[in-house]
Amino acid sequence: MNKRYTVDLAGIMRLYETNYAKLLPLLPKSDQVGDVCVYQVCDLEYQLTITESTRYTTLVELWQRSDGELPLYLIPRLTVRLYHDARVAEVCTAQQISRLKPRYDYPNLRMHQQDEKHQVNRFLGDWLAYCLRHGISKQSVC
Repeated sequence: MNKRYTVDLAGIMRLYETNYAKLLPLLPKSDQVGDVCVYQVCDLEYQLTITESTRYTTLVELWQRSDGELPLYLIPRLTVRLYHDARVAEVCTAQQISRLKPRYDYPNLRMHQQDEKHQVNRFLGDWLAYCLRHGISKQSVC
């Protein structure tokens, strides 16, 4: 029997909360649009740029800097919205996906997984944990 996929709301909210907590220490000290922090993690550089800042939300672009060796579609790039009143962070865009739906029918034309949004947010959590464990800021003061 084929069981229909349902979103685990409690699980995804826990993930959003932990991603928020992991992302906060990596952000620039001020939340002005255009502020940037760059981190050296092993042989790679990751950049966080604030692209939008309002009273209750901040939009951050995270991406792996490249020296041009890799095609753009292989470079990890995420846009994350932080909701400060709820203390959660949600991935808004990932790679070529401009809007992530909570659930996709499967199969679909773009071959997204049924839980694509959850997987991308879990990737963000893993990526942030890696940066926190192994990263060094390239700025003396962010």
